[in-house]
Amino acid sequence: MNAPSTNRQLRFFDNRQKYLTFVNTCDEKWRVAERAARELSTLQPEPPALRLFDAGIGDGTVLTHLLSAMHAQFPTIPFHVVGKEISLEDVRLTLEKLPDRFVEHPQMVVAITNMHYSEAPWLCPNTPEKQQRLVTHTVPLSGRDSYGFGEQLRDLDGFLADHWSTSASEKTGNPIYDTPTVLVLHRADQAFALDNVLPDPASPRADFDLVLASQPWRSRVDAEFKVKRVLCPLTRALRPGGVLLGIQSSGDDPGMEIIEQVWPGEDPFPVDRHELLDALRLQLGQVSHSFDLIALSDADSLLQYRMHTLPAEIGNHIGTSTLFAAWNAAIYVAQIEDDRIEEATRDGSYLDAAAHVLHERGGLWFNDETFVVRRH
Repeated sequence: MNAPSTNRQLRFFDNRQKYLTFVNTCDEKWRVAERAARELSTLQPEPPALRLFDAGIGDGTVLTHLLSAMHAQFPTIPFHVVGKEISLEDVRLTLEKLPDRFVEHPQMVVAITNMHYSEAPWLCPNTPEKQQRLVTHTVPLSGRDSYGFGEQLRDLDGFLADHWSTSASEKTGNPIYDTPTVLVLHRADQAFALDNVLPDPASPRADFDLVLASQPWRSRVDAEFKVKRVLCPLTRALRPGGVLLGIQSSGDDPGMEIIEQVWPGEDPFPVDRHELLDALRLQLGQVSHSFDLIALSDADSLLQYRMHTLPAEIGNHIGTSTLFAAWNAAIYVAQIEDDRIEEATRDGSYLDAAAHVLHERGGLWFNDETFVVRRH
């Protein structure tokens, strides 16, 4: 089968069916949240708030789990939370999960934006023309119960439909925003206490205690692209003592065994954490001495997650739904393009590959690698 062209490697295929099936059949989101929560004990937040940036909130599972952990660690400290998300559907899913967080931790500001990585931490577009088009919508949530908060958040559907539209980039095919937008949420009864926590459009700032960068890039693009477009801006957004936790797929797992049976020699993860941090050091230049770039040992770096299966499902006969879930997870993690998947599924051999690996391994799991950037 023909390998994808360089141009197609830069494109991101946002297939909602594959994404949602993966999220609901694998526990990666929870494992990522648990790993991020381990960094909380290293933080030393300063007034007026503990500041978190989530570089891709997805369906909100990681963010809301991490907010619970933050409340357990810092129950009396205000939170300033900024999340980047280009997908309208994911923003809606995230809003559905937030009401309980506002009940448990009243002194919290959540800002969600569709802007680029070079803009989102500052909640400010990077050109005067786009700054003129910036839309900031602040919603003081009235009441004190999750039901009421949920009703008010659902009422934002019209605003999201009007302002979260996207177009395809001519260079990469990736979705880019049409209107730079920031949605700011907080409890109305906490407005006085949160006055210094609410973002000020006249004075953009990005000094985060914790930045979570989990799978924020197309895995096949080169290190220079990932660092210049994503990792370097996020690193510069750290406050002194702040921590960036990076997470990316690394392969060498049963998921990749399925991929290799269908596409021998496939290499979806060509840039490991060591190469990535070397490129970041070069991009930072003279200011690199202000940061610790920590690749971690292989054992400490490993983050492993599994596809949910019942013990009886992996036996002499594996159900079709389980095989489809395994296949979907493997091609989603490996970021295989839709046209190549269509070609590979013209016969049933792809399900045979999934069945073989599930039998041999007794299940399906995947490996991520993690790294840490810490500002002095």
